[in-house]
Amino acid sequence: MPATFTYGDHPSQFAELSLPEGEGPVPVVVVVHGGFWRTGYGAELGRPLAQDLRGRGWAALNVEYRRVGSSRQAGGGGWPRTMLDVAAAVDALATDGQRLAADRLQLDRVVGLGHSAGGQLVGWLGARPGLPAGAPGAGPVVRLRGLVAQAGVMDLAGAARDGVGGTAVPDLMGGGPDAVADAYALASPLARLPLGVPTVCVHGRADSNVPLSQSETFTAAARAAGDDSRLSTFAGDHFAPITVGTPAWTLCTNALTGLLA
Repeated sequence: MPATFTYGDHPSQFAELSLPEGEGPVPVVVVVHGGFWRTGYGAELGRPLAQDLRGRGWAALNVEYRRVGSSRQAGGGGWPRTMLDVAAAVDALATDGQRLAADRLQLDRVVGLGHSAGGQLVGWLGARPGLPAGAPGAGPVVRLRGLVAQAGVMDLAGAARDGVGGTAVPDLMGGGPDAVADAYALASPLARLPLGVPTVCVHGRADSNVPLSQSETFTAAARAAGDDSRLSTFAGDHFAPITVGTPAWTLCTNALTGLLA
């Protein structure tokens, strides 16, 4: 069973740490679920992934965070609160995480794995070292050394204009990209390039939820900016990358293996 810690007093501010057997040092995969940042989906999406990653000898941090919704129980999210939540959970690896892991966590070997909206969140986590001083999330305690975005929303402005997830992006950001341009410039992984860490986008060619163009645009721009960035596509849908045992999941775990090498 994973060990759970809280990083705030909201019901959604918690994370689940799964540790592999043994006593030696272990790298960490930060699992961030999707659901268009809305309250309809939660940490349950990441639990099968965390269990599989644990079986591969890695620690897995399955992060819950405040999302956009009407109830205090599951809502309370939006810019910058949602982003600050995932940042706080990752930074807590240095304190609560190490306490629960008996100092086994290799904090110089932490990578992100995020699906859909979670792809945006791990992309933003990877960008934290380059954020301007004083910006939400700047000055990370724990830095990612790379990330895998699973059908990620990597271009927030483009997603807002294209209606990806309906009004999901403006609901998260508090307006469209023209109305709150400064917020998009801080939150969108595409806008934060170069991230300075390797990125892998895994995306299905039959994805009808988040278009493949989101990953195509991001990886091309990341390479142009000097980042090591790669796109892996597969003949499947939006949910194949978070279905353990699928070829899409194998693409994700192979990418994680490379980032942690």
